[in-house]
Amino acid sequence: MSNIKEIQDEIVDEFEMFDDWMQRYEHMIELGKSLPLIEEKYKTEDNLIKGCQSKVWVHAELEGDRLVFTADSDAIITKGIIAILIRAYSNQHPKDIIEADTAFIDEIGLKEHLSPTRANGLVSMIKQLKMYAVAYQTQLN
Repeated sequence: MSNIKEIQDEIVDEFEMFDDWMQRYEHMIELGKSLPLIEEKYKTEDNLIKGCQSKVWVHAELEGDRLVFTADSDAIITKGIIAILIRAYSNQHPKDIIEADTAFIDEIGLKEHLSPTRANGLVSMIKQLKMYAVAYQTQLN
C-alpha cells in the first residue's frame, strides 16, 4: 500500500503531464467522477465543510487502523479538489494524515489557479480531513 508521500508524488507527476490549466481542470473533473461517493445518509449539516463556497460533504470512518474518507460536492471543480485530497489521505493511518505535509498542493499549482474563495475552501478541506484524523487517532490510542 502506498504511503501519503508516494501518492502525493504520483498526483504531482500526473499534473505535470498537462501543458495548460484547461487540461488540468479537465483532469480534476475526471478525478471528481471517480471520487468514492459519500452515502446519502451522511450528507448532513455536520459533514458539510465550513468555509467552502460550494457544498462539500466529507465522511470519515475507521477501518482497522486506517481512516477511510468518502465525499461529494455540488460543484465539479470542487469535487475534483476533494477527490485529490481523498486520494492522498484516505486508507491511511490517522497519525500519518496528521503529520502529512501539503506541499504537493503548491507543487501542482492548485492554490494559485483557484479563485480566492475556492483556495480558502481547499484549506478548509485539508483542515477538516486532519481534524477527523485527530479525532480518530485519540480513539486508537
